[in-house]
Amino acid sequence: MNLFELKAWEIANGLRNKDFSCEEITKNYFEKIKEVDKDINAYISLMEEEATKRAKEVDEKFKNREELSEIAGIPISVKDNISVKNVRMTCGSRMLENYVSPYDATLVKKIKENDGIILGKVNLDEFAMGQSTRTSYFGVTKNPLDLTRVSGGSSGGSAASIASNQAAISIGTDTGGSVRQPSSFCGTVGFKPTYGSVSRYGVASMANTFDQPGVIASDVRDVITMANIIEGRDKRDATSVGNPDLKYEFNYDTDLEENLKGVKFAIPSSFLEMDLDKEVKSEFDKAINILKANGAIVEPYKIDSLKYLIETYNILVNGEISSNMARFDSVRYGHRTDKEFKDIEEMYKISRGEGFGDEVKRRIMIGTHILSLDFAKDYYEKAQKVRGLIIKEMDELYKSFDIMLCPTAPCLSLKIDSEMSLTEIYQSDLFTIPANMIGSPSISLPMPLGENGLSVGIEFTGKRFKDKDLLSAALGFERSLQK
Repeated sequence: MNLFELKAWEIANGLRNKDFSCEEITKNYFEKIKEVDKDINAYISLMEEEATKRAKEVDEKFKNREELSEIAGIPISVKDNISVKNVRMTCGSRMLENYVSPYDATLVKKIKENDGIILGKVNLDEFAMGQSTRTSYFGVTKNPLDLTRVSGGSSGGSAASIASNQAAISIGTDTGGSVRQPSSFCGTVGFKPTYGSVSRYGVASMANTFDQPGVIASDVRDVITMANIIEGRDKRDATSVGNPDLKYEFNYDTDLEENLKGVKFAIPSSFLEMDLDKEVKSEFDKAINILKANGAIVEPYKIDSLKYLIETYNILVNGEISSNMARFDSVRYGHRTDKEFKDIEEMYKISRGEGFGDEVKRRIMIGTHILSLDFAKDYYEKAQKVRGLIIKEMDELYKSFDIMLCPTAPCLSLKIDSEMSLTEIYQSDLFTIPANMIGSPSISLPMPLGENGLSVGIEFTGKRFKDKDLLSAALGFERSLQK
């Protein structure tokens, strides 16, 4: 029996029924990693010794009939911009190639306290800046569905680890779709909770007002289980407020398709006018028909401010990136050049020039330009006002509708060697950015794989702090696809 093919909740049931041990599960997963990851490149660092030790401890707890959480013994991968004590945290960059975290992120601490088994740290675009993992210093992560294609980004290693059965659940981060877009490409479920639901303490910041840890798994039930564990307010993160709505207990044995009855879905009319990939358009039309067949209401809705979405997002995010990346000065930690330098200023320049990749340098330069005294008012302040307008118009949408509906990405997973302009790359986040812009919960759900073996994701975006309603509809849609 290949235990790595089980969903996390099935593993949990098996452990409680004593069908197998946690040590067996953990060993099975590491055997799978050693077999396939040389071709996929999902993991940057493995934690085999510690994971095996913790698995034995969990088995002892089961033996003693201790009351354990739903993730006890579940193999988990963690994106490598999240701190795990005494393990490398590279952020996919040469700058932090040898940095070892001295503490656990709050969400990691919760996973450990609930006896989850962390297998290792997975690949990402450098400092989470990218949509393909092609900017990672450790190389691109390939899509398990087609090794000639990217897994998406920035949480490409997380999605690939799930799609290739190298973890049962993965933790990623989502700034503009970085959990949902790779889930769309790899055929997994990717969930970004409401902003502030999960503590960002111990997570390397890309853009503070957009970042939120999220969950990638094989189905919605596993996503809900993990989100329930990592949710909560944290005094060490001033932006975390917690989200009791994630603690809702669903009954998975009912007719979940009933969850869709009467739910009102809005499709931004500007999205309907877009020139989508042919297969994406076809799968999106199928999704609409499935929703309607199960009693949902699906209607177009006009939001004028969305036409400014990409420009607004990139101005604000790059501004925040510029200030966040200033901490990597090669003095306190991070890569320091071996070359001769005459003073500390030259050391900064050489070390940061060597430590950062092209995409990170580009965004630092753009952000610094945007925040400069001459341009801050014309760009950054104006973009903040437009963000306020987008939030206002999206709030109006949610007065009449429950969920915003769209494809997760406008295209299929790209070939690894494909060429795209920077404009095309940044525009590929169009459907995922609104949730980060307004702080709403959002989830990507995979349609059945097409004849070409590739995945198309359908995105549901809900009201802020109404994660339960969003997940309820997601369960209904997922169950309807299994008929």
